[in-house]
Amino acid sequence: MVRNHSEDRTESIILPDGKIDLFLFLDDGVNFEIFIGGICNKPIVKHPFPKSVMFAISFYPMAAEYVFKRSFSDFLNKKIILPPGYMGFYREDMQNFEGFYRKACVTMQRIVTDPIDTRKVKLFDLINRSKGETKVEAIASEIGWSSREINRYFRKWLGITLKTYIDIIKFCNSLKQVKSGHFYPELSYADQSHFIRTVKKFSGTRPTVLGKNENDRFIQLTTLSDD
Repeated sequence: MVRNHSEDRTESIILPDGKIDLFLFLDDGVNFEIFIGGICNKPIVKHPFPKSVMFAISFYPMAAEYVFKRSFSDFLNKKIILPPGYMGFYREDMQNFEGFYRKACVTMQRIVTDPIDTRKVKLFDLINRSKGETKVEAIASEIGWSSREINRYFRKWLGITLKTYIDIIKFCNSLKQVKSGHFYPELSYADQSHFIRTVKKFSGTRPTVLGKNENDRFIQLTTLSDD
């Protein structure tokens, strides 16, 4: 949940995190909207919405495939506006976050009925456990699924390649060090120049500027746990 109590009209920026999100949004207690945000491979400017509240559920790509049962390849860096009542969610659900959370858990458990492809489970597990410090060829060899087939799967469902997804996950795992003021690569970047180029690609700015996060502009940094 993200709540804006003020009249502040400063734009915020959503950074790529390798997730697909379902949003419930209420603007100043009046305008209600449900939408899905597709995978991002670049920073997305979120226009200011003062006096607003937003509930969100983040899905790993494989979870989104089994929950929504649709491709997101045409919605790279875009959102899909949905009607009120989608998945049984309404404006009234935003009155209490705990109630929304419980309802969401029951809803997702009811929706997911198809058998889960164990290769996909292993695929995303390898990427996430490695924090993006892995190669396409290594993943293909480990799970017994050719790199061509994996890339076909990623393009069909997400609109990006496996390599791009791996780079996004590695970037996300670098945010914590950037937030703490460490601007040298701690993951398997070739050198600092490579690290800076990657951060600029996915955030639109250099690590030093990103780390300052002036006016709490970068949502992922603002909500990132210090644990």
